[in-house]
Amino acid sequence: MNSNSKNLEIFIQAPDLQIPTRALTLTPNLTIRHLKQSFLSQITSIHQTLGSSSFFTLNGRLLPDSDTVENSGVTNSSTLSLRFRLPGGGGDGGATGAESRDCYLNMYADKKPDKVDPNEQRLSKWLNCALSNEPLKRPIVIDYLGNVFNKQALVEALLSKKLPKAFSHIKGLKDMISIELELIPGSGSGSDSDVKFQCPITGLEFNGKYKFYSLKSCGHVLSAKALKEVKSSTCHVCHKEFAESDKIVINGSESEVVALREKMEVEKSKLREKKVKKVKNGNLGVNGDSGVSNDGVQLSGSKHAIDLKAEKVSGKIETNGKGVNGSKVNGKNEAKRFKAADMAPPNANKEVYASIFTSSRKSDFKETYSCRSLPLGRN
Repeated sequence: MNSNSKNLEIFIQAPDLQIPTRALTLTPNLTIRHLKQSFLSQITSIHQTLGSSSFFTLNGRLLPDSDTVENSGVTNSSTLSLRFRLPGGGGDGGATGAESRDCYLNMYADKKPDKVDPNEQRLSKWLNCALSNEPLKRPIVIDYLGNVFNKQALVEALLSKKLPKAFSHIKGLKDMISIELELIPGSGSGSDSDVKFQCPITGLEFNGKYKFYSLKSCGHVLSAKALKEVKSSTCHVCHKEFAESDKIVINGSESEVVALREKMEVEKSKLREKKVKKVKNGNLGVNGDSGVSNDGVQLSGSKHAIDLKAEKVSGKIETNGKGVNGSKVNGKNEAKRFKAADMAPPNANKEVYASIFTSSRKSDFKETYSCRSLPLGRN
């Protein structure tokens, strides 16, 4: 074996030739075509004829002749299979030019675009965002109907008011539930499309083959099998208490979605009734939704509630048994009107002192928009 550390040792099998598996040591920059020619020259004298109809595969994937070993994804100790194209048109790829089943399926999909692979559709629903169709990446949220979203995509659609009608029940952050999906170890090292999740208790994959629930109280996602086999009123991950109503099935069936929608409407109607009762009773708080002013005018919103509370507090500040505005603390007497004459200094004429700030007495002279006319004797 070559001592060069950059060389790769691979195994080649050729089932069609009925020869045992062979080990080869080669450099990563060697092309697949040269590798094929070198291997065939060792086992047969008619390698030139076989070379034009042969090809290498790695884990069922065709390796183009023009690619190098390194670019083809071949690593140390990989096993390559040498295959041969058969003549004729028996659906074996010889007449269609399809060297793998993927190519044949793609050709069939082009001819019949209305035929959608149900498995691919299922995987897309569980591994991609229901809004942007991008691979799921944290932070991840669900709505109260069990649809899964990338939070960033959902928030951007809300801000730009471009949310589809199917998700019109989502009005804001209160209609989202942040969830925690357990990542399969090693699955996040590749691209986002390779990210897969699993149940943290049973290890079942989050791929649509199994039913999963999200716990509204803590956000952890568990499989139905885990909740059934380990019966508990606490989350199996964080041990937080949850009720049966906190379970939201993810990507449920039509009947399950209908049940979740009815449950969501009932909760919203209860919340509206609670707000109406609060307004009627005149409940008031700093974070309250409504309040009633002193003169009986009904005010809504937290801003008015804070103003009203501040008004109540200001009337309770005592100064020698009286409020700031001169009224008594119990509020029985009306507020005394401020008069400048009452604040006159000692030995000062109150009428003269008051005239500095206001017109303390009526007169016959007339004021215009441009000037104030003065009484006779003063001009």
